[in-house]
Amino acid sequence: MIKDMIKHVAKATGLSHKDARTALGIVLNASERQGSPFMAELYKKMPGARTLASRAGADTGAATGVIARLIEQTPGGRMAVATGMIRNLQRAGLGHTEIAGIFPAVSSYCEKKYALRGFGHLGDLLGNGVAQQRDDYAVA
Repeated sequence: MIKDMIKHVAKATGLSHKDARTALGIVLNASERQGSPFMAELYKKMPGARTLASRAGADTGAATGVIARLIEQTPGGRMAVATGMIRNLQRAGLGHTEIAGIFPAVSSYCEKKYALRGFGHLGDLLGNGVAQQRDDYAVA
């Protein structure tokens, strides 16, 4: 399943298969670190997405600790994750046009394949920026 998504992203953005895989991993990792509800649904439907995101996080040195992940969901942390994602995509050799093309490519694939909506641009990917209140932890 993840192979089909990578193929779709490569075709839609003009990236090579290898570059599309790298870029998709970086984007999915950033979204997952933000606690995006979209990612929770995607992971249920496509388990390979979690593996790709985790590998990308390991390759880019993304935070993995519980406290770090909570901090990444604060407004300042969200900004740091977003800018880090763009920096990592640029380090992977992507230009602005290719980076901008990833989001609509992922959106169109997920809508068609899984009826998932809400992944059209960077703001959708990273969530709404509002901390979700939960009883089992405090948000920093």
